[in-house]
Amino acid sequence: MDDEYYMNLAVIEAKKAAESDEVPVGAVIIDRDHQVIGYGRNCPISSHDPSGHAEMNAIRMAAKAVSNYRLVDTTLYVTLEPCIMCMGAIIHARIKRVVFGAGDPKWGAAVSLYQLADDRRLNHRPEIVSGILEEQTRHLIKDFFIHKRSI
Repeated sequence: MDDEYYMNLAVIEAKKAAESDEVPVGAVIIDRDHQVIGYGRNCPISSHDPSGHAEMNAIRMAAKAVSNYRLVDTTLYVTLEPCIMCMGAIIHARIKRVVFGAGDPKWGAAVSLYQLADDRRLNHRPEIVSGILEEQTRHLIKDFFIHKRSI
């Protein structure tokens, strides 16, 4: 499996979010055959929906694609470490593997602030892989906020 290839697809989604003046986070979900079954980008502002995170949008699309709310044997690629809400959805959906680029020390719920995937009280614990295209994904966020503050 080429984690960088799929993370680059998530980066494309993140750039689309930035073009829409949303925080540049993008996500892609692949199935066991390495086919993209869902993708998404941040859009909580434009959709007036606090759950409009890239991961949530990708999960919704993937669930529709497989006609099941369980996304067993899938991998989620996301440019920024998932938050608590998104990690909750990831766990509920039974996503097998989560691969992210930049960590999020303020909101991250995979490894930074919380480690929900390690909580043995939960009935599903996805594998977590961090740091794929970390510099590039970190710069997407950093540059976005530098630009926002200069306006």
